[in-house]
Amino acid sequence: MPARQKYRLRARSDREVIREVEPGVRYIDGESGEELRVVGAVLPLAPSPSELPYSVENLRLCGCSLEQLVQKDLNDCPHCGRRLPAVER
Repeated sequence: MPARQKYRLRARSDREVIREVEPGVRYIDGESGEELRVVGAVLPLAPSPSELPYSVENLRLCGCSLEQLVQKDLNDCPHCGRRLPAVER
């Protein structure tokens, strides 16, 4: 289970990176050489059983009566505890 929070970092040229950050460390964009600044935390907040950020591409419906969205890389629903069906490709 990932215990570290991931953040969205942005450069002046609007290039974005999602990664874990350390307090007090400067991050530089490898392509542009610009400093990256933290602009927000990525959901789900740590600690979470999933490595995937909340986005349309990474979510599916649980299928129970709660109809909650869960990440595709989870085997069990964090809301109802039921086993999730296999992901359709």
